[in-house]
Amino acid sequence: MADTTIIVALDFPSKTEAFAFLDKFQEPIYVKVGMELFYKEGPEIIKNIKERGHKIFLDLKLHDIPNTVKSAMRNLASLDVDMVNVHAAGGKKMMSAAIEGLEEGCKGKRPLCIAVTQLTSTSPEMLKEELLIETELAATAAHYAYMAKEAGLDGVVCSVHESKKIHEVCGEGFLTVTPGIRPAGTSKDDQVRIATPAYAKEQGSNFIVVGRPITQASDSVEAYKNIQAELK
Repeated sequence: MADTTIIVALDFPSKTEAFAFLDKFQEPIYVKVGMELFYKEGPEIIKNIKERGHKIFLDLKLHDIPNTVKSAMRNLASLDVDMVNVHAAGGKKMMSAAIEGLEEGCKGKRPLCIAVTQLTSTSPEMLKEELLIETELAATAAHYAYMAKEAGLDGVVCSVHESKKIHEVCGEGFLTVTPGIRPAGTSKDDQVRIATPAYAKEQGSNFIVVGRPITQASDSVEAYKNIQAELK
Protein backbone atom coordinates (compact mmCIF):
# COMPACT_ATOMS: atom_id res chain seq x y z
CA MET A 1 0.00 0.00 0.00
CA ALA A 2 1.40 3.40 -1.03
CA ASP A 3 2.28 6.02 1.55
CA THR A 4 -0.30 8.72 2.24
CA THR A 5 0.94 12.28 2.79
CA ILE A 6 -0.84 14.81 5.02
CA ILE A 7 -1.44 18.27 3.56
CA VAL A 8 -2.50 20.79 6.21
CA ALA A 9 -4.99 23.40 4.96
CA LEU A 10 -3.82 26.85 6.04
CA ASP A 11 -7.34 28.26 6.03
CA PHE A 12 -6.47 31.40 7.95
CA PRO A 13 -7.58 34.99 7.25
CA SER A 14 -4.05 36.43 7.19
CA LYS A 15 -0.35 35.61 7.37
CA THR A 16 -0.26 36.51 11.08
CA GLU A 17 -2.45 33.54 12.02
CA ALA A 18 -0.84 31.28 9.40
CA PHE A 19 2.70 31.87 10.66
CA ALA A 20 1.62 31.58 14.30
CA PHE A 21 0.35 28.12 13.38
CA LEU A 22 3.47 27.14 11.41
CA ASP A 23 5.72 28.31 14.25
CA LYS A 24 4.40 25.41 16.32
CA PHE A 25 6.11 22.88 14.04
CA GLN A 26 9.79 22.05 14.33
CA GLU A 27 10.00 20.30 10.96
CA PRO A 28 8.72 21.24 7.48
CA ILE A 29 5.23 20.03 6.58
CA TYR A 30 3.10 20.02 3.41
CA VAL A 31 0.55 22.84 3.47
CA LYS A 32 -2.35 24.02 1.31
CA VAL A 33 -2.72 27.72 0.60
CA GLY A 34 -6.21 28.46 -0.67
CA MET A 35 -8.11 31.45 -1.95
CA GLU A 36 -8.71 33.10 1.43
CA LEU A 37 -5.04 33.43 2.36
CA PHE A 38 -3.64 33.95 -1.14
CA TYR A 39 -6.12 36.67 -2.06
CA LYS A 40 -5.38 38.48 1.20
CA GLU A 41 -1.59 38.27 1.17
CA GLY A 42 -0.68 37.71 -2.48
CA PRO A 43 2.36 35.87 -3.88
CA GLU A 44 4.58 37.11 -1.05
CA ILE A 45 2.97 34.60 1.34
CA ILE A 46 4.15 31.77 -0.92
CA LYS A 47 7.72 33.05 -0.85
CA ASN A 48 7.62 33.38 2.95
CA ILE A 49 6.30 29.84 3.47
CA LYS A 50 8.84 28.35 1.05
CA GLU A 51 11.65 30.12 2.90
CA ARG A 52 10.62 28.13 5.97
CA GLY A 53 11.09 24.89 4.05
CA HIS A 54 7.45 23.82 3.71
CA LYS A 55 5.94 22.26 0.58
CA ILE A 56 2.93 24.08 -0.87
CA PHE A 57 -0.25 23.03 -2.65
CA LEU A 58 -1.58 26.28 -4.12
CA ASP A 59 -5.32 25.63 -4.24
CA LEU A 60 -6.83 28.25 -6.58
CA LYS A 61 -8.96 25.92 -8.72
CA LEU A 62 -8.51 27.72 -12.04
CA HIS A 63 -11.50 27.51 -14.40
CA ASP A 64 -11.60 29.73 -17.46
CA ILE A 65 -11.01 29.64 -21.20
CA PRO A 66 -7.85 27.67 -22.16
CA ASN A 67 -5.71 30.68 -23.07
CA THR A 68 -6.45 32.48 -19.81
CA VAL A 69 -5.64 29.38 -17.74
CA LYS A 70 -2.43 28.84 -19.70
CA SER A 71 -1.29 32.41 -19.01
CA ALA A 72 -2.26 32.20 -15.34
CA MET A 73 -0.38 28.93 -14.88
CA ARG A 74 2.68 30.40 -16.59
CA ASN A 75 2.69 33.08 -13.87
CA LEU A 76 1.96 30.66 -11.01
CA ALA A 77 4.86 28.45 -12.13
CA SER A 78 7.30 31.18 -11.15
CA LEU A 79 6.18 30.91 -7.51
CA ASP A 80 7.97 27.56 -7.11
CA VAL A 81 5.01 25.80 -5.48
CA ASP A 82 4.79 22.01 -5.43
CA MET A 83 1.20 21.49 -6.58
CA VAL A 84 -1.50 23.53 -8.33
CA ASN A 85 -5.00 22.75 -9.54
CA VAL A 86 -7.79 23.46 -12.01
CA HIS A 87 -11.46 22.48 -12.28
CA ALA A 88 -11.88 19.39 -14.48
CA ALA A 89 -15.24 20.84 -15.58
CA GLY A 90 -13.22 23.26 -17.72
CA GLY A 91 -12.59 20.40 -20.15
CA LYS A 92 -9.58 18.66 -21.67
CA LYS A 93 -8.41 21.58 -23.79
CA MET A 94 -8.31 23.85 -20.75
CA MET A 95 -6.46 21.25 -18.67
CA SER A 96 -3.90 20.68 -21.42
CA ALA A 97 -3.39 24.44 -21.62
CA ALA A 98 -2.69 24.49 -17.87
CA ILE A 99 0.16 22.01 -18.33
CA GLU A 100 1.55 24.01 -21.25
CA GLY A 101 1.55 27.17 -19.15
CA LEU A 102 3.29 25.47 -16.25
CA GLU A 103 5.97 24.00 -18.47
CA GLU A 104 6.61 27.38 -20.08
CA GLY A 105 6.77 29.21 -16.77
CA CYS A 106 8.77 26.95 -14.49
CA LYS A 107 12.56 27.07 -14.34
CA GLY A 108 13.04 23.67 -12.76
CA LYS A 109 10.74 20.75 -12.09
CA ARG A 110 7.12 21.46 -13.00
CA PRO A 111 4.64 21.53 -10.09
CA LEU A 112 2.18 18.68 -9.90
CA CYS A 113 -1.06 19.69 -11.59
CA ILE A 114 -4.31 18.13 -10.46
CA ALA A 115 -7.97 18.66 -11.33
CA VAL A 116 -10.96 19.05 -9.03
CA THR A 117 -13.61 16.45 -9.92
CA GLN A 118 -16.49 17.28 -7.56
CA LEU A 119 -16.15 19.23 -4.32
CA THR A 120 -16.55 17.24 -1.12
CA SER A 121 -19.38 19.61 -0.19
CA THR A 122 -21.35 18.27 -3.20
CA SER A 123 -24.08 15.79 -2.32
CA PRO A 124 -25.82 13.39 -4.74
CA GLU A 125 -28.95 15.55 -4.43
CA MET A 126 -27.04 18.72 -5.33
CA LEU A 127 -25.42 16.97 -8.30
CA LYS A 128 -28.81 16.09 -9.78
CA GLU A 129 -31.05 18.94 -8.67
CA GLU A 130 -28.68 21.91 -9.00
CA LEU A 131 -25.98 20.83 -11.45
CA LEU A 132 -28.37 18.72 -13.57
CA ILE A 133 -25.91 15.81 -13.71
CA GLU A 134 -27.82 12.55 -13.67
CA THR A 135 -24.74 10.29 -13.49
CA GLU A 136 -23.92 9.20 -9.94
CA LEU A 137 -21.12 10.98 -8.09
CA ALA A 138 -18.52 8.19 -8.27
CA ALA A 139 -18.97 7.71 -12.02
CA THR A 140 -18.89 11.46 -12.65
CA ALA A 141 -15.67 11.83 -10.66
CA ALA A 142 -14.07 8.87 -12.45
CA HIS A 143 -14.98 10.33 -15.86
CA TYR A 144 -13.54 13.73 -14.94
CA ALA A 145 -10.41 11.97 -13.67
CA TYR A 146 -9.97 10.08 -16.93
CA MET A 147 -10.30 13.36 -18.87
CA ALA A 148 -7.62 14.87 -16.62
CA LYS A 149 -5.29 11.95 -17.29
CA GLU A 150 -5.83 12.26 -21.04
CA ALA A 151 -5.00 15.97 -20.76
CA GLY A 152 -1.65 15.14 -19.15
CA LEU A 153 -2.43 16.02 -15.53
CA ASP A 154 -0.88 14.19 -12.59
CA GLY A 155 -4.03 13.46 -10.60
CA VAL A 156 -7.27 14.78 -9.20
CA VAL A 157 -8.95 16.14 -6.12
CA CYS A 158 -11.79 13.82 -5.15
CA SER A 159 -13.50 12.49 -2.08
CA VAL A 160 -12.07 9.40 -0.41
CA HIS A 161 -15.08 7.46 -1.62
CA GLU A 162 -14.04 7.89 -5.27
CA SER A 163 -10.31 7.34 -4.78
CA LYS A 164 -10.27 3.57 -5.29
CA LYS A 165 -12.47 3.76 -8.40
CA ILE A 166 -10.28 6.46 -9.91
CA HIS A 167 -7.15 4.38 -9.40
CA GLU A 168 -8.91 1.48 -11.12
CA VAL A 169 -9.79 3.70 -14.10
CA CYS A 170 -6.61 5.79 -14.33
CA GLY A 171 -3.91 3.56 -12.80
CA GLU A 172 -2.07 3.51 -9.49
CA GLY A 173 0.39 6.16 -10.63
CA PHE A 174 -2.41 8.72 -11.08
CA LEU A 175 -2.62 10.71 -7.85
CA THR A 176 -5.70 11.20 -5.69
CA VAL A 177 -5.80 14.14 -3.29
CA THR A 178 -8.67 13.79 -0.85
CA PRO A 179 -10.16 16.55 1.36
CA GLY A 180 -12.98 15.93 3.81
CA ILE A 181 -10.75 14.05 6.25
CA ARG A 182 -12.12 13.86 9.76
CA PRO A 183 -10.55 11.73 12.51
CA ALA A 184 -13.13 9.72 14.42
CA GLY A 185 -15.10 11.86 16.87
CA THR A 186 -14.49 15.23 15.17
CA SER A 187 -17.07 17.55 13.59
CA LYS A 188 -18.15 17.22 9.94
CA ASP A 189 -18.28 21.05 9.64
CA ASP A 190 -19.45 21.93 6.10
CA GLN A 191 -18.21 18.72 4.48
CA VAL A 192 -20.67 16.10 3.20
CA ARG A 193 -18.53 13.22 1.98
CA ILE A 194 -16.02 12.64 4.77
CA ALA A 195 -13.75 9.81 5.93
CA THR A 196 -11.15 8.97 8.55
CA PRO A 197 -7.41 9.06 7.72
CA ALA A 198 -7.15 5.27 8.03
CA TYR A 199 -10.03 4.73 5.60
CA ALA A 200 -8.48 7.21 3.18
CA LYS A 201 -5.24 5.23 3.16
CA GLU A 202 -7.19 1.99 2.72
CA GLN A 203 -8.91 3.49 -0.33
CA GLY A 204 -5.58 4.48 -1.89
CA SER A 205 -5.51 8.24 -1.26
CA ASN A 206 -2.03 9.55 -2.03
CA PHE A 207 -2.59 12.84 -0.19
CA ILE A 208 -5.14 13.74 2.47
CA VAL A 209 -6.06 17.37 3.09
CA VAL A 210 -6.79 18.12 6.74
CA GLY A 211 -7.78 21.56 8.01
CA ARG A 212 -9.77 22.29 11.13
CA PRO A 213 -9.10 18.97 12.95
CA ILE A 214 -5.45 20.13 13.05
CA THR A 215 -5.55 23.92 12.83
CA GLN A 216 -8.27 24.33 15.46
CA ALA A 217 -7.08 21.57 17.79
CA SER A 218 -6.01 22.52 21.31
CA ASP A 219 -2.60 21.00 20.45
CA SER A 220 -2.12 21.19 16.69
CA VAL A 221 1.20 19.36 16.63
CA GLU A 222 -0.22 16.47 18.65
CA ALA A 223 -3.28 16.32 16.36
CA TYR A 224 -0.97 16.20 13.32
CA LYS A 225 1.15 13.45 14.85
CA ASN A 226 -1.93 11.44 15.81
CA ILE A 227 -3.05 11.44 12.18
CA GLN A 228 0.45 10.44 11.10
CA ALA A 229 0.30 7.54 13.53
CA GLU A 230 -3.13 6.50 12.25
CA LEU A 231 -1.77 6.43 8.69
CA LYS A 232 1.08 4.16 9.75
